Amino acid sequence: MTRSEAIRLALVETAARYRGEQALASEAAKLEADEDDRAEMLAVARVMENLRAPG
Repeated sequence: MTRSEAIRLALVETAARYRGEQALASEAAKLEADEDDRAEMLAVARVMENLRAPG
């Protein structure tokens, strides 16, 4: 693999990861804005906290 090909591959892979991160952030923002989902998330967090081992 030439240096140019390695650089091109690194750029393409980085761009793909960035787009994936943007999509994930967008989905998280949508879920955070959803009142029903936020209520469920808080309920699950309370259950998990109650199940946590002491100490």
